[in-house]
Amino acid sequence: MITPNLDKLAHGGVILNHSYVQPVCSPSRTAFMTGYYPFRVGLQHSVIWPLQPHGVQLNKTFLPQELKRLGYATHVVGKWHLGFCKWAYTPLERGFDSFLGYYTGSEDYYTHERTVGKCHGIDLRFNNSSLKTENSTYSTHLFARRAVDVINEHDTSRPLFMYLPFQAVHSPLQVPAKYSRMYEHIRDHQRRKYCGMVSALDEAVGNVTAALKRRGQLENTLIVFTTDNGGQTKSGGNNYPLRGNKATLWEGGTRGVSFVHGAGVGNPGSVRSDLFHAVDWFPTIVAAAQGKTSSAIDGLSHWASLSKGKPGPRHEFVYNIDQIKGNSAIRLGQYKLIEGPPGEPSGWIFPPTSWSGGKHIDRLWGSESAIMDRQNVSVYLFNLEFDPNEHYNLADVYPELVASLSQRLAEYHKQAVWPDFPPDDSRGDPAHFKGFWSPGWC
Repeated sequence: MITPNLDKLAHGGVILNHSYVQPVCSPSRTAFMTGYYPFRVGLQHSVIWPLQPHGVQLNKTFLPQELKRLGYATHVVGKWHLGFCKWAYTPLERGFDSFLGYYTGSEDYYTHERTVGKCHGIDLRFNNSSLKTENSTYSTHLFARRAVDVINEHDTSRPLFMYLPFQAVHSPLQVPAKYSRMYEHIRDHQRRKYCGMVSALDEAVGNVTAALKRRGQLENTLIVFTTDNGGQTKSGGNNYPLRGNKATLWEGGTRGVSFVHGAGVGNPGSVRSDLFHAVDWFPTIVAAAQGKTSSAIDGLSHWASLSKGKPGPRHEFVYNIDQIKGNSAIRLGQYKLIEGPPGEPSGWIFPPTSWSGGKHIDRLWGSESAIMDRQNVSVYLFNLEFDPNEHYNLADVYPELVASLSQRLAEYHKQAVWPDFPPDDSRGDPAHFKGFWSPGWC
C-alpha cells in the first residue's frame, strides 16, 4: 500500500508490535474511552446497532472527561459508535467540547445516509445539530478538513486532545477514483478500492500533521495510531499471515496495527514487543498528560515504557468473554487459551494479488474451518512466541497448562456482566426526527 505519511510517523516513532483490540469496534472504542474491559460493562457481544436503546454505562468516566480536569480542550471528529439513543450517551455529554461526525457504525461516505431494514436517514452532526450541507463530501476529506480547522482555531495556551476516528477503512467500500487508480495492478476490485481508501486516509493524516507543523505544534504533539479490530476479508481487508478475521478471537481479529509518535516518545525508530491492550490507552494517555487514573480500571499505563524504555507492565490480558457466543480467551505471557468457538472464518485467508485475478475472497471463507469443525475442538492452546499464526493447537500436549489458564480465565468470568444487547426499538426510526438518526428516544 502507498502510505508515505503513516510510514514516516510509524518509523519515526515506536511501533507496538503486540497491540491488541477487541474483535469489533464498539467494544474497542469502549475500551479506549473507559479503560475497562468491555465484558465488565456489558458491551462485549457485538457493536451497538442504530436502533438499539443502549450505550456505554453513564457511570463510567470517559478519557476526555479525565483530560478536561487537566485543563485540556477536547474535540472529536469522525465515528462515534458508543451509543446515541439518549443525549447523555453522546459526545458533548461525555467530555468533548465539540463533535463533527456520525453516531452509528457505518454509512455512505458521500451522502452520510444509513439504512437499517425499512429505517433510513442521514447520520451527520456538528455538535448536537444535524448537518445537511455536506452531502457529496467524502467523509475522509470532511473529517480531515474539520481536524485541520480545530488545530488552526485552537488557543495554544491550553493543551489540546483530539480524538479522530476516521470512517475509513470500513464498508461500504467507496473512494474517489484517483485513489483506486493508484492500484490498477490489483485485479480484485474490492482489494483495489480498499487500498485506495487507505491511501486517502494516509493523505488525510498528512494534512493533519501539516496543519500541526504550520502552527508550530507538531513537535509538541503525541500522536497515537491504532485500529479498532482486525480486517474484514469479505470487504477488501486482509490479516494474512495471521489467522481469522474481524469478529473472531483469532489473532487476525484482535492483533492490531498501532504506533506512537512525537512528544515524549523515547527511542524513536524502534519496535516494542510488550503486550499492549486497548484498555491501556486510557491510563497511558492520561499519564502522558501528567495525570493519574483510578486503580479500578483494567488498563495499565505504558508511558514509562514508551517514554523511558522501561519494560512494559502488562503480562496478561483477556481477549473477550461473551456469554451469548459462549466463547472467551486469555493471554498469559506467550500462551493463549481459547474456550468455545473462536468465530469464523477460522482459517488463513491469502490476500488477493495482481496475479490472483478474479478469485473472490468468498471462496476462501471458512476453507480451513471445516477441518476444525469435524474435530469438534472447543479448547485451543497456542504458544504465540513460536507460533504467532496459530497453526498448532497444544491443548492435548499441555493439559496442566490448559487447566491453569482456564482457572485464571474463570476468575475473570466472575467479573463479567451479561451482555447489554437489547432488541431494536422502532422509536429510533429517523422518520420520527425529520430524516436524521437522532438521540432522544430511550
